[in-house]
Amino acid sequence: MTNSVVDAPPAQVPDELTPGRSRWHGLRPYLPLVALVVAAVLPYSTLNLPGIFEGPLNSPGTLQLLAICLVFGGLAAGYDLLFGRTGMLSFGHALYFAAGVYGTDVLVTKAGLPLWQAAVLTVLGGTTLAALLGAVALRTVGIAFAMVTLAFAQVGAILVARDFGGLTGGEEGLPLDVSGLPAALVGVTNTVNLYWLALAYLALVVLVVHRVSGSPTGRVLAGLRDDERRIGVLGLDPYRFKLVAFTLAGGLASAGGVVYVLIVGGASPHITSSELTLSLLVMVVLGGPGTRWGPVLGGILYMYLDHRLTAFGSSDAVNSLPAFLSHPLSQPLFVLGTVFILAVYFFPGGLASLRSRLTPLRRALTRRS
Repeated sequence: MTNSVVDAPPAQVPDELTPGRSRWHGLRPYLPLVALVVAAVLPYSTLNLPGIFEGPLNSPGTLQLLAICLVFGGLAAGYDLLFGRTGMLSFGHALYFAAGVYGTDVLVTKAGLPLWQAAVLTVLGGTTLAALLGAVALRTVGIAFAMVTLAFAQVGAILVARDFGGLTGGEEGLPLDVSGLPAALVGVTNTVNLYWLALAYLALVVLVVHRVSGSPTGRVLAGLRDDERRIGVLGLDPYRFKLVAFTLAGGLASAGGVVYVLIVGGASPHITSSELTLSLLVMVVLGGPGTRWGPVLGGILYMYLDHRLTAFGSSDAVNSLPAFLSHPLSQPLFVLGTVFILAVYFFPGGLASLRSRLTPLRRALTRRS
């Protein structure tokens, strides 16, 4: 009778004892700062990426597209404070973004206020509106809460479409009077300043959401997402904490509206539709709800595809395809929907889960080599 000897598996070396990995983990806290610096100096680059952008990185068209992507990255991060970190599904978040857009436009164009006064009043007004409507909507939970927020958003969309008080311009929208804006924010040559403004907004939203999530209030919000009844048993009032998250998310969305109206040069009624809120929901799910960078990446990627796929659908490459291919590929929403379905199917945790899902594959390839 022979005794078989089974070799013990190799011991796992902790990451902190591996020189390469310890250096990597030591650098990770500085990666957001590095990304911010790279994004800040991007307008100085003349790099041309054919097929990705229509012109060099420092061209006004490319910078405007990137600025819009950054704004929606911040919007998605703010919406994730509700959906991913608190577990509240709101279908009316576009209302507060529209309040920022139209509020700034009306106060500058109609009332003749300076931009800084209009911006402050708009953000305060949008935050107050979120607090008032949230105080009512949060009396309900679940699907009822989603329907109440949708109803409020639809009221706002109707008021805008019917040119309430002659202020919104109705279906035609309201162009922004640039004569009341600082010279640094007017003109094609100053698009770079709007890009930096959008980058500052994104950085502010990420900082606020990160600080809130790491605070005691953030831990209560995470508890509400997992089990609201447990929070009540602990003697805490779930309603107050949810109202804080709702109000803060609405204020951040209003601030995003201020930046957005400066970038596009006016307000249009499509931003009041519930489709925008659904788009925000798709951005968060695509990036990874409840993660630090997932919603930001999802928002940037979604808006980039939304803009670029329009040009792609009308390109000669698509038109030369057979009809059964060219017709669906010429519709940006069809392509976006396909991308979203594939992403959710293969990466349920969103883009933020790519690293954890690819780690086993990377380790297997490393062992073979």
